[in-house]
Parts: sequence; C-alpha cells; structure tokens
Amino acid sequence: MDFKAKDEQVTSVHKRPFRGHVYNVTTETGNLFVEDILVHNSGGLGTPPHLRIEPGLIHKSSGGVLFLDEIATLSMKSQQELLTAMQEKKYSITGQSEMSSGAMTRTDPIPTDFVLVAAGNYEDLEKVHPALRSRIRGYGYEIYMNLDMEDTEENRNRIVQFVAQEVTNDGKIPHFDMEAVKEIIFEARRRAGRKSRLTLKLRDLGGIVRAAGDIAVEKSHKLVMRQDVLEAKMTAKTLEQQMVSKIIDEKKDYDVYLREGSAVGRVNGLAVMADGDAGLIMPIEAEIAPAQSSSEGKLIATGKLGEIAKEAVQNVSAIIKKISGKDISKQDLHIQFLQSYSGVEGDSASVSVATAVVSALEKIPVKQNLAMTGSLSVRGEVLPVGGVTAKISAAIKAGFKEVIIPVSNMQDVVLTEDAAKAIRVIPVATISDVLENAFVNTGAKSDLLKSLGRLLKFESGTKVQLPSNKVLPA
Repeated sequence: MDFKAKDEQVTSVHKRPFRGHVYNVTTETGNLFVEDILVHNSGGLGTPPHLRIEPGLIHKSSGGVLFLDEIATLSMKSQQELLTAMQEKKYSITGQSEMSSGAMTRTDPIPTDFVLVAAGNYEDLEKVHPALRSRIRGYGYEIYMNLDMEDTEENRNRIVQFVAQEVTNDGKIPHFDMEAVKEIIFEARRRAGRKSRLTLKLRDLGGIVRAAGDIAVEKSHKLVMRQDVLEAKMTAKTLEQQMVSKIIDEKKDYDVYLREGSAVGRVNGLAVMADGDAGLIMPIEAEIAPAQSSSEGKLIATGKLGEIAKEAVQNVSAIIKKISGKDISKQDLHIQFLQSYSGVEGDSASVSVATAVVSALEKIPVKQNLAMTGSLSVRGEVLPVGGVTAKISAAIKAGFKEVIIPVSNMQDVVLTEDAAKAIRVIPVATISDVLENAFVNTGAKSDLLKSLGRLLKFESGTKVQLPSNKVLPA
C-alpha cells in the first residue's frame, strides 16, 4: 500500500483480524486517517498530548464514590463542571496540551454516575458554588464534624488506644508508660480549648506522639516517659507558636509592653494567632485630645483592625459614654493597638479597650503586671472568648503575674501545676469587676466604682457570684 495522508508519509499499516479489513493508519504526528471516521482516537505512536484520551476521576468513579477533600480549593469553573457531571450523569473526556496553542480533543459523553463525598472547612463555605451546595443539600446531607469530644473515661481510653496505634504504625518508636500517656491526654484537654472536652485534632496529637518517641529513642529509653513528651511539646511547636515566642522576646527586649509599675491609659491585652493555639500580648494605649471637629468628638482606633474589631471598639464607646459621667462630646478618644502588624480581629480586646479609655478619662493608673482578655456587651457584662489557655500561657511567658479572664471561661483553663503557680487568674463578670482588679487603689477609683455599682446592675437585681481563683488541675 503506497499512499499519503494529508501530505504525510504513512510509516506503518497494521491489519486487524476482524471480518473485512479495518486499518489503523498511524503517521509520525499521530492518527490522521481514522480520526473521527472509524474511531475517535486510536492513540497511535507519536500521538500528541492534546489528542490522547485519559479518563478523569469523575469517569473512573462512575458506579462508585468520588471523594473530594478541600472542595473549596476547586475553581468556580471546575465546580460548575462537577455539578454538570453530577446532574447529567455523563461528561465528555477532554484533553489539551500546553504546547498545542489551545488545541483540544473531546469524546462523546462518558458515564459519570457517582456518589460525591466532599470535605472542607466551615470557614470556606462561601467559596463553594451556591448551585453545587444546593445540589448537595437537596439530594444528600451536610454534616458538621466536631473538633472535640466529651472528656469521659471512655474517650480517654480512646486517646490511649490512639497513642498505641500511632506507635504501632510508626514501627520505630517505643510504647508509652502511664505517665506519658496521661500527659498526652492532658494535651488533648488543653488543645480542645473548652471545658470538659478532648480535642479530635488527632493529627496534631500524633505529631507529639512521634516526636516524643524520637526523643525516647535518642535517649535509649525502653518506654517513652513523661519528660520525653514535655520535651516533644517544646520542640514540636507550630510555626505560629514559634513566631509568637520570638515576638514576645523581642517586645521584652524593647519594652513594648510593661510588666511592672502602673500607667494611665495603658493596658496589656491578650490575643491569639491562627487556630487559637498561640497566645500573643497586645499592648493598647488610649489618649484624650480636644476634638478636631467643631460638631462632636470621635473615637479613633488605629492598628490594622478587622471589621469585627472595629465594631467592638464602637460598642465600647457606648459603655464609655454611660460610665464616664463626663461630657466627652468635645473630645476625641484615640485608641492605639501597639505594633499590631499581623492585624487585630474579633472582640476579645473590648475589655482592654474600655479599661484603657476609662483610665485615660479618669486619670487612674492601670497595673502593668496584669494582662486581660474578654468581650464586653453594651450593658457592661464580660462575655466569654476563645483561646484562654493559650492567652494565659503567653502572659506567663511574658512575665505577667496576674491575668483577667471572663468568669464563664474559668473552666476552659487547662494549665500544668507549675504554670498555675506562676500566675494569678482573676475571673470577672462585669466591667466593674475588671476595673476593680486592674486599677491602682486611689480615691478616684473608689468614687468611680461606687457610681459603676449603681449603673451596671443586672435587670434581675442579683449579683453574680464569682468562683474562687482556681484553675483546672493538671
């Protein structure tokens, strides 16, 4: 046989053993003669990438289950195509080469009848295509996976089993003795961040198990001991925790925050980074100045504040107007979050902001060996916040002697015995409780607290009973 196909020399002819004769004609640049005639693509020798037919996972999953992790990372276009495949239960196989100037090949629709199981973070729901999410809700289920479980004997035994499984799966580290396992359970409580809960972030716990095992191997221990786990927790810190440690050390060196004495209008606030496991000191200063506007004074906050933080500061201004007893319409209230390069978000600094502003208005000094955190309602109630254990740990590392937290967070605190001895934890229920513990004793403080006692009463007329200054035992 001697002929040319599209001016290209035929290099091979293969006769197939079928009734009649069907020829697969292949040239140096791929299949040309039979393209879209006998078959869509024979995939002959030298077939360019954009002409090759490779089924995707939506085709391979047909008749089974397709699992997609981090679904929110898919582009909107890809999510639309996924939705089309689910609705039509068929989708063409397409191929394209980056070297082919955009040329593409496409087959007839191939079955894509699969069950979709998708996973992602709650915070990323807004990145999921609305039509795709509607399809999931309409024909399936949405399930929120818990990040923690109850702190019961049964669940503690599950943590013990998890430790044994991690050791077995690793295959190179020794098993844990009882005290080491107790330390892992303690860490599970601490990382949960809630009272009477154990974390379900087992991947993070597994990292500590393996790190402790490596330390035990280096020390030639037959079993992993509690000290090995403690050292592992120090060496296996997250990037956020390492960054916070450096930030705290640097601010210590340059006296960005004070740890002794007293100062007017200056408060040491507490914050957290990332997922709430790394506490951070957030110094806040307030200053009163004549209003720049002839009509009224303003509350001006600086320090890269997020939307929620800005709203929290505005809510604080309502409290200030209520408790100051002064005409501040001709004054500007300046609030600065010192060196908050990473930004400030959330409302857990509202107690600190209110304390700083009241201190500046009343000229009452604030104790500087004290740090604080807490959300504040417009009625003066101190509301719970997240990450209290991480915040207290940061205060201890920074050298503070006292820390103020919301009374409702008291049972969320999980500290070792040594850490609990290093700092006094003060639970508070109202802004009056905050000022009573934060301000230096002066005549002005006594007068202010008396007026606050009359203003900030709950509607029931009952007084909140504060617990004794205790933290959860290790």
